Amino acid sequence: MGLFQKFKEVFKSKKEREDELKEILDEEFDVSFDGEDSSEDVLEENSCDEVEEEKSDEILQDNDSLDDIHLEKTEKSDEVSSKEEDIVTEDVAIELPKLATEKTKKAKKKKKGIFNLSEKDQDLVTYDKGLEKTRKEFVSELSLLGKRFTKVNEEYYEELESLLIKADIGVNTVFKFLDRLRTRVKHENITDTSYLTEVIVDELFMIYVEGESLTDKINIADSGPTVILMVGVNGVGKTTTIGKLANKYHNEGKKVMLIAGDTFRAGAVPQLEEWAKRTDSLFYGKENTDPAGVIYDGLLQAKEENVDIVLIDTAGRLQNKVNLMNELDKINKVIGRHVPDAPHETLLIIDATTGQNGISQAESFKSITNITGIVLTKLDGTAKGGIVLAIKESVGLPVKFIGLGEGLNDLRAFDIEDYIYGLFKDMM
Repeated sequence: MGLFQKFKEVFKSKKEREDELKEILDEEFDVSFDGEDSSEDVLEENSCDEVEEEKSDEILQDNDSLDDIHLEKTEKSDEVSSKEEDIVTEDVAIELPKLATEKTKKAKKKKKGIFNLSEKDQDLVTYDKGLEKTRKEFVSELSLLGKRFTKVNEEYYEELESLLIKADIGVNTVFKFLDRLRTRVKHENITDTSYLTEVIVDELFMIYVEGESLTDKINIADSGPTVILMVGVNGVGKTTTIGKLANKYHNEGKKVMLIAGDTFRAGAVPQLEEWAKRTDSLFYGKENTDPAGVIYDGLLQAKEENVDIVLIDTAGRLQNKVNLMNELDKINKVIGRHVPDAPHETLLIIDATTGQNGISQAESFKSITNITGIVLTKLDGTAKGGIVLAIKESVGLPVKFIGLGEGLNDLRAFDIEDYIYGLFKDMM
């Protein structure tokens, strides 16, 4: 029995729960589960609470101003005896506050929706929305392929190869996958393309989970701070990801510190400091100084403050591998001197929209430091969600988190079941 068959019952229960959530979000909170109408509003970050409050304050201030204007105009109207001006001003003064109140209530109603759900249910909703592009393009084409061909032949395999490469699963991964598929087709004497589609999903599933646990978790230290070193080239969303992780751990009740190890890039230190403020995290950083020294002092403070999670930013230069390797080696030694067995995780940030270039980055960084896992950002912005499978097959690294939206809470712990379900649910 294949893995896909084995987990069919799990996917069935996810489908049932998804239908329940659709009702809850559609009816109770005026929110569309399938991404229509207002789902983008719902998947906004938790920090939008503050934004909404600020907007509400601005509305109230505007209303106060309108009241003042109304009074002034009323006084003028007594002198000038202009009834028309009174009526217009009165209409504005009454209608605008009413409109603002209704808009604020509606926004709060939508905002409550997803954040009132359990973590598992939030994952189900976010994966559904975040993998929508890949599902619509890749899975719909895969379904059409099964309908166009009535028999499994060489032309079918060629079309399938092209489709898989387009989904960014990677050329080498696709070739290995097709070899396995051909063997299985021959061994099981499969001729029906409609059944083969299910076998394809099964084999794709096995690329990721074969011989591994289904959920890749962060290695949390038994005592003292858990140190997570973040690496990656500039522009992949490294600093934003650190901020989102800080928010996640802060919401879990942990004491978090951000250390700015990217000391020479203009604006990097203040940017990380701003994230620390937004997520109620401690911060340590200095500009234009030795990164290892900054991290040394930051870890001293983290231990004094009994911090639970330390997130360390690093420079994103990859042009000169030797210098970066030396810098990361020095940083690792400093961290290990302060905290035994640290860093507990070294996470590489990759932008999913860069496709196979992301695989090259993973190979390069893996060759210069001990990468323990991948954070894949902007997965919602691409129809090539197959990169998750390519990374696992090409560099043998687990994906620990995936970014499925721009919101503060749209960075989710990676779960292969939710991922496979999010991709292939329309075929189940």
